[in-house]
Amino acid sequence: MAHPSQENAVYLPDAAEHDVTVKYYGKASHAAAYPWEGVNALDAAVLAYNNLSVLRQQMKPTWRVHVKELPVLTKKAEDCFRAAALATGCTVEIKGGAHDYYNVLPNKSLWKAYMENGKKLGIEFISEDVMLNSPSGSTDFGNVTFVVPGIHPYFYIGSNALNHTEQYTEAAGAHEAQFYTLRTAKALAMTALDVIFKPELLESIREDFRLQLQEEEFLNTVE
Repeated sequence: MAHPSQENAVYLPDAAEHDVTVKYYGKASHAAAYPWEGVNALDAAVLAYNNLSVLRQQMKPTWRVHVKELPVLTKKAEDCFRAAALATGCTVEIKGGAHDYYNVLPNKSLWKAYMENGKKLGIEFISEDVMLNSPSGSTDFGNVTFVVPGIHPYFYIGSNALNHTEQYTEAAGAHEAQFYTLRTAKALAMTALDVIFKPELLESIREDFRLQLQEEEFLNTVE
């Protein structure tokens, strides 16, 4: 799956994600006459924000990426929320999302094949060092890459506008963007043909996939 961007990259570090909804419940009181009778839910929310800000200093870089470390970060974040409730006397309700996003596992053999085909079509890719230091967002395609090998390249559409803005929406609909989009589609199609007609590439992709799952400590129940 390819995604439009400001540059051409065979992948970017798409992060794992776990959504949490936090509600604090306090108690109203007269602010001038009996403020000590109140329990301020807003104070709890402010403290939770500050707690998370402090937690950021203790976060490993990989905690923004790997799904296997998501439970560790989730617990630390929930501890921040509960600590704010404890300090203010509020009660807190924490509800986690039902569907986590896994990080994307870019299959190395597959993205190398895509890069070769892209270069044949005139695509100029940013270096791997730049890619590794250019984290992106989160996507449910990451969950797919834990079941079957996949890649999630990004492609330039002729505009330096930022994604998910009105300016980028306008740029994506421009005639110039269609050339870049079709070129990327061709590179993906050429890569799919390589997988079909080159058994050695397919075996290399499978081996990369097995090693990635081992690194993520993930059991693929489909294979």
